[in-house]
Amino acid sequence: ILPWSRAFLFSLLLFTVLNCCEGDILLLLDSSGSVANYEFSRLLHFTAELLRPFSLGRGHVRVGLLQVGTTPNLKFDLDVHNSQESLQKALQSVSHLQGDTNTVAALKVAQRLLTEKNVPKVLLWLTDGVQPGDVDKPMTELKAQGVSVLIISTVHGNYQVLQRVVTPPLESHLYSVDIDNIDIITEDLREAIISMCVVVHLTSHSAVLQWRPILRADSGYYELWYNSILKTEPEGRRTLSGDSSWVELTNLQPDTTYTASLRPESNHRLFNTLSVDFTTLPDVLSPAVVSVSDSGPHQIRVSWGPLQLARVQRYTVEYGAIPSGHVQTVTLDSHKNSTLLTGLEPGAQYLVTVSALHMNGKEIAMSVRACTQEATNKPLDPSPAANGGTSCF
Repeated sequence: ILPWSRAFLFSLLLFTVLNCCEGDILLLLDSSGSVANYEFSRLLHFTAELLRPFSLGRGHVRVGLLQVGTTPNLKFDLDVHNSQESLQKALQSVSHLQGDTNTVAALKVAQRLLTEKNVPKVLLWLTDGVQPGDVDKPMTELKAQGVSVLIISTVHGNYQVLQRVVTPPLESHLYSVDIDNIDIITEDLREAIISMCVVVHLTSHSAVLQWRPILRADSGYYELWYNSILKTEPEGRRTLSGDSSWVELTNLQPDTTYTASLRPESNHRLFNTLSVDFTTLPDVLSPAVVSVSDSGPHQIRVSWGPLQLARVQRYTVEYGAIPSGHVQTVTLDSHKNSTLLTGLEPGAQYLVTVSALHMNGKEIAMSVRACTQEATNKPLDPSPAANGGTSCF
């Protein structure tokens, strides 16, 4: 390749990377006494070159630096640097803390920092791997927050521990290198970071994965596979067209951590696999909320939620005056989330129960108390004293 052609290709690569993705990258830099001064300076220089092509700031890539020592030191937070000039100057001023390797304490700080919703979150751990401590639990908690973990270790690191806590796949997310040759992994690691920029939108039983498209319909396809980290169910697999930029995973278990991997397949070039960990939300079964409104002398509107069309067969509303009124029943289809109860007695308290029959046969119910207005159309005072010691709510 001619020199000008090489320069053009390099510029094109930088242009592609500059606006390639959005996400938060927290650098977890081992600054303890077990890291030699020479190693420390090499790690800082490597980090500066790794991040140099990225556009910085909200809507692009945000970078923070957390140092590991006897106590954690947050050198700069994620919102501090919006330009490469500012970031590069800050990296040059980072000092070697020395002291103990208290990685666990630093990871607890990382959990508080990496909380932004709806953006990819990456923890890049740069370490010699010597005596990392009991990092399994805090790393698992971080990954449950949707954080992807990348690790760079010098060759004398505790590889077994690092293997356990890194986000798979190991071949592109865990690097054990000689400090003098660390520059050879720059491009691979940068591509791994870009590949991790997968946005996840979650419910208790589904996840929508979104990514920046890197293929076209006529240039390849994506292979997707996913499973819970405990592998309690069969692995899911799909093949997606090259022009895809999102996919919805359904029938997931609530409050469960999954790993999803997306591999672009193309005859034109090789791509790294995109990976992300996510945890589905705790299960919420309808009705989770019941409220009353539009109260009059002879009517009350009852509303409930959330609507779960795919999971609920029908709703039943039962209501009767307290303490011993006749109980009446209204049955509604799963598309309804409110109904107006009419023909009620004025100035009375009613017990209203909304129950949902779910597709799996389970029935969930929730009750509230409601008061009709007096016949004079004056609103009924809901205080206990005004109602014989019993509240309307």
